[in-house]
Amino acid sequence: MEAARRSRLRRLHSIAGVVPVGGFLAFHLFANAQAARGPDAYNAMSAKLQALPLAVALEILVIAVPIFFHGIYGLFVTATEEPGEGRPGRGPRALAVFQRATGVLLFAFVLFHLWTARLVQVRDHESLDLFRLMQAVLSSPWKHAVYVAGMIGATAHLSAGLYTFADAWGLARRRVVRIAVAAAAALVFAVLTGLGLTSLDAFRL
Repeated sequence: MEAARRSRLRRLHSIAGVVPVGGFLAFHLFANAQAARGPDAYNAMSAKLQALPLAVALEILVIAVPIFFHGIYGLFVTATEEPGEGRPGRGPRALAVFQRATGVLLFAFVLFHLWTARLVQVRDHESLDLFRLMQAVLSSPWKHAVYVAGMIGATAHLSAGLYTFADAWGLARRRVVRIAVAAAAALVFAVLTGLGLTSLDAFRL
């Protein structure tokens, strides 16, 4: 009974990391890439998103709740289970260690990102010049380094998570499928990391 409950939670944790959280990460990086077009384009895009109907409710229910469920349950698993438990072999264990390391880094970065970019002038956040705000944040060398590390940690965690998701849901039982999933995950990592680094550079120009 306990094993079945843990299996269901692990599957829910896995799908939460890929669908709402992973989807939001990809969207967030694509949206931030508007910074390469300049302050006006970036702020206009941000204003459109903030003006969406039920924007705050959607931000809480579709973004914040899945992120914190995935993050907090991931920390619980990290603290209570051996890496690769139930999956023998060096490969699954190494992947589990990598997922946990990037997960801990990412949880800390999400809190840092909220502190520096979202929980700023909360009552009137819409009036902020978000481009200039991020430009000021990233002008600090150590904050820029934290953003680079956090962004790469996020794209690496998602990409590895695509493989573990396929494994957890029994979608990659054949070797050829596992190779295809690994190749797709590597492509996702390359594309999203490229977008993220381009955006960070645009804010510093």
